[in-house]
Amino acid sequence: MLKRNVGTVDRAVRLTLAAALFSLFYFLDGGLAWLGLIGIVPLLTGLAGTCPLYSLFGMSTCPLESRQA
Repeated sequence: MLKRNVGTVDRAVRLTLAAALFSLFYFLDGGLAWLGLIGIVPLLTGLAGTCPLYSLFGMSTCPLESRQA
């Protein structure tokens, strides 16, 4: 299981960003509409509570992980 490294505020921002990006799918025409699918990345990392890039760089916005270190 992956360690949580995304805090509550960070998760909320990621989920809001995902919703905004998904809305592009409906508001943009033609080939640009597919840019809305980029919202999958913040959606998955927000729901899972872990970010592979944070792990790669040793970062964490999760307060529980900070206290254990």
